[in-house]
Order: sequence, then C-alpha cells, then structure tokens
Amino acid sequence: MNTNISIKDQLNDSHDHDLCIEEAIQNAELICKKKGLRFTKIRKKVLELIWVSHKPLGAYDVLDALRSEGLKAEPPTVYRALGFLIEAELVHRLDSLNAFIGCIDPSNSHQGQFLICLDCRSVTELGDDDILKLVQSKASNMGFSAIHQMLEIQGRCKSCRALK
Repeated sequence: MNTNISIKDQLNDSHDHDLCIEEAIQNAELICKKKGLRFTKIRKKVLELIWVSHKPLGAYDVLDALRSEGLKAEPPTVYRALGFLIEAELVHRLDSLNAFIGCIDPSNSHQGQFLICLDCRSVTELGDDDILKLVQSKASNMGFSAIHQMLEIQGRCKSCRALK
C-alpha cells in the first residue's frame, strides 16, 4: 500500500466533506460487522467527530464536541470509544500531538507514517511500505522484532512554508 493522501488535499474545492464522513461511517459499520464488533452510537459519534475536522483531535476536544451536542459524556466514555476505534483500526493515535485522526484506509490493516505540520496541524498519512520494510529490516539486523510502527515526522507543509 502506498497511500499519500494529504488532509489539506481532501479539503480542496472538489472535496465533498459530507460524503467523506458518510464513507468513513459506512466503512466503519462494515468493518465492525465483519469483525463481529459492536459499533455503538457513542463510538459512531466519536468517529464522526474525528472525521468532521480532518485535523487531529484530542480526547478533550471530542468530549467538548459531544457535550456541545447535548450528549452527557465523561472522559472515561470518550477514552473507551477512542480505544475501541484504535483497536478496530478506524483511527490512528498521534502520540506527539496526543490526538487522533481518522484512518484513510481502515479496510487494509496497516502501520503508517505521518507528516505533521507544526503550524497548521495538517497531517499527511504516507502508508509507505518501503519505509515499513526498511525499519523492519534495520530492527531485525539489530536482533529486534518490530511489532508495531507509527512514525511521526514533524515539519512544515508546503502551504505554511509559502507563508514564511
């Protein structure tokens, strides 16, 4: 897999944001059904909120959004929903931002690399198999068995660099 989809690219004039969210929810429903997982109302709402912004959201951002919509949610509820969505491979957790972003290809289990803009917080998911294999090979050469990879690279996107 070599997905190279910028969140900024998804927000151009031809991007149908409502369709994007709808597809993410439909994919999640199919994946959960296939895996025998319960895609509850709160899990669905949390996933929708993550996809609404196309930017990484922290758990408390999700909590605030739920409450602003009149849902009585507490932090443990949000963290359980986010944990489920990560386990189901529907969202990724970006450790450096302590935030979550929707997975662009949840039907294919994968580990990713993310380019994170320090200025606008846009995220590009690379999903480059060559990078994955290189890290696995280097780790193996050192006697290390790599089980999970999540590479986060911080810098500035093209748009923000143009503003400087």
